[in-house]
Amino acid sequence: MNCKNLERFSRQTILPEIGEKGQIKISRAKIIIVGVGALGTAAAELLIRAGVQNLTLIDPDVIELSNLQRQNLFDETDLNKHKVEVAKGKLSKINQEARIVAKTVELNEKNIKEIIEKENTDLILDCTDNMKTRFLINDYCKENSIIWIFSSVAGTKGMLATISPKGPGIQKIIPENAEGEISCTQGILNTITRIISAMQVTLALKIITGAKVNYNELILYDAWENKLEKLKFG
Repeated sequence: MNCKNLERFSRQTILPEIGEKGQIKISRAKIIIVGVGALGTAAAELLIRAGVQNLTLIDPDVIELSNLQRQNLFDETDLNKHKVEVAKGKLSKINQEARIVAKTVELNEKNIKEIIEKENTDLILDCTDNMKTRFLINDYCKENSIIWIFSSVAGTKGMLATISPKGPGIQKIIPENAEGEISCTQGILNTITRIISAMQVTLALKIITGAKVNYNELILYDAWENKLEKLKFG
């Protein structure tokens, strides 16, 4: 680790949970974020600031005025621009040494194999707002032995889980035939997106550094009621 990085991450490497060895692991990790909205922008910023050097962002959408209430990387000058391109530009200003790949596409059955294999990912963060994509990620990760972290927010509530390819998968949390979506279309409190994304990135850092993680445990948090629950599903 060079002198510049020692200074940049000095408040992190002194943590016994991280240390210099953990910081090196963080810098070498290859992470994909699917969905660059409220959860995805917050997670991406935290990962880059933590020292992740290889980050791929996947989202086909452009920035709309209603996004600005909670999507922290964007402002009014970014309206109608692609989310991943704007996010890449702003994240690069935080750490110019980071390799950030922007994919202005919707992840689907036709491109998931090519994208994930090309990026040789270690970990996938689900920050989407639709179940179809989540089940796609779940099935691919199970088949290819990749860990992924599910996250979702709606209203004042959020949920997340670290899903092992050896475990039962997301179907244990949400059945494939479930009606409706767990998404911000139901309205959303902007603080819950920051809380859940912070929890998600903390889990990601624990996985990267080799710390113990409770796989197949659903974490539920209600920001308005300040209520936290944990449920085992595997």
